[in-house]
Amino acid sequence: MRNRPKRRWRATSPRPRKTRQAKPPPKAADAEAAPSEGAPVEEASAGPDPELVAAGERVFKKCAACHQVGENATNRSGPKLNGIVGRTAGTVEGFRYSGAMEEAGANGLVWDHESLAGFLADPRGYMKGTKMSFAGLRSEEDIAAITAFLEAQGE
Repeated sequence: MRNRPKRRWRATSPRPRKTRQAKPPPKAADAEAAPSEGAPVEEASAGPDPELVAAGERVFKKCAACHQVGENATNRSGPKLNGIVGRTAGTVEGFRYSGAMEEAGANGLVWDHESLAGFLADPRGYMKGTKMSFAGLRSEEDIAAITAFLEAQGE
């Protein structure tokens, strides 16, 4: 038997990652031309970027073992996450939260992009005593995508 060096398997895919290109801002000429076309101008929705939402849906697969979203979502080992953006922490009916989460909600923690990003990066570091056993998302792109996806879920 020959001595071979042990192979180290990489945890990530060997394929190169695609980088997101920032969309250029609309030209001023286009913005001025739109009202003169005679069609009523609808305000652009302040909702999340559809591409970011689609990326967030893929990232949510990591969360799906414990959480659900959508019309028929139910509480599992984690609460359903419909309408989490803008909701006070620890307030989903029928879910039994940790004391730390209930206390955070009682102290006024409302889930917004910033607080969700901090929690999802390191749940136990962000909130000592939480029951959430997830290690956290390491990529800022994944965190931005998942918060956009959760925002799109609404109530």
